[in-house]
Amino acid sequence: MKDILVAIDFSKGSEHALQYAIELANTAQSNIIMIWVDNISIQEVTLAAETSEIREEAKKNLEEFVQKYKSQLKPGKISYKIRKGKVYLELSTQAKQCECGLLITGTHGVTGFEEYWIGSNAFRVVSYAPCPVISVKSNTDISRGIRRIVLPIIHTPQTIQKVQFTAKLARITGADINILGLNSSRLKTMQRVIENNVNKVERYLIDAGVNFVIDYVMTDNLTSAIVEHVQKVDADLIAVMTDGQNEPSTTVMGQFAQQLVNFAPVPVLSIHPRDNFTF
Repeated sequence: MKDILVAIDFSKGSEHALQYAIELANTAQSNIIMIWVDNISIQEVTLAAETSEIREEAKKNLEEFVQKYKSQLKPGKISYKIRKGKVYLELSTQAKQCECGLLITGTHGVTGFEEYWIGSNAFRVVSYAPCPVISVKSNTDISRGIRRIVLPIIHTPQTIQKVQFTAKLARITGADINILGLNSSRLKTMQRVIENNVNKVERYLIDAGVNFVIDYVMTDNLTSAIVEHVQKVDADLIAVMTDGQNEPSTTVMGQFAQQLVNFAPVPVLSIHPRDNFTF
C-alpha cells in the first residue's frame, strides 16, 4: 500500500489514530506521514508572534511523536508535514501531493467533543479526501487488528465500488469479508437487484482470493442493522461509500455514512464513488 497519511491535532483521539495507523502500516509495509494544519487566524491570537510560537510548539510535538513511534514502525518511516489553511482542504491537498493510498483520522462520534480541530472537521475531511479514509474512535482496540470487515451492499450501482479497495485491504491484513445484503423494501424486484449486486461482489472476491461469508438482512433502518450485525459477527471494520443513499455529490459525505461514523462501534472505511467505474 502507498503511504498512509494521519491527521494530527494533538488530541488523545488523533494520537490513538496514529497508533492504529502504525499497526496497519506494519502489516502493509507502508510509510506514515503525519500532518498538522495551522488553521488559527490572526484574529484568534493577540500578537503575530504567538502564531509563530504555536507553529514551533506543533513542530516540537510532531518531532516528539517521530521519536516516540519510529521504533514501532518497523518496515517503514514516519515523518510529518505542517500546512496552513482550512483543515479539510489542506489534508486533501497533502494526500494528493504525496499520492497517499489511505488517510486515517480520529473522530469523537456523538459521545464527546474535545477542543481540537478533528472533532469539527471529521466529516469534511472524509468528504474532500482524494483517497479512502478510515475514521477511528479513541476507544478502538488497536490490538485486535483487522480480522473481519463488514461490507454492506444495497440496491444502488455505486454500492459495489467499495469492493476493490476493501478486498485489497483484506488481502493485506488477512481479514475475512462479511458481505451484508441490506434490503429496506418489500418489493421482490428490489431484492433481486440486491442479490445481483451481492453475486457480483462474490465473484470478485473469489477471483481476488479473499475469504468471505454472505448474510442478508431485511431492515427499516440501515445504520442500526449494520451496527447490530457488526456486534453480532464481532467485526473490526465497516466499509461504506460516502454517497450513502443516492447522494450524487462526491463532496458531501452523505447522511448514511455520517451516521455510521458517529454510531459504529468499530472504525469506518469511507470510499468515494468514481465516474466511469467498471467492475
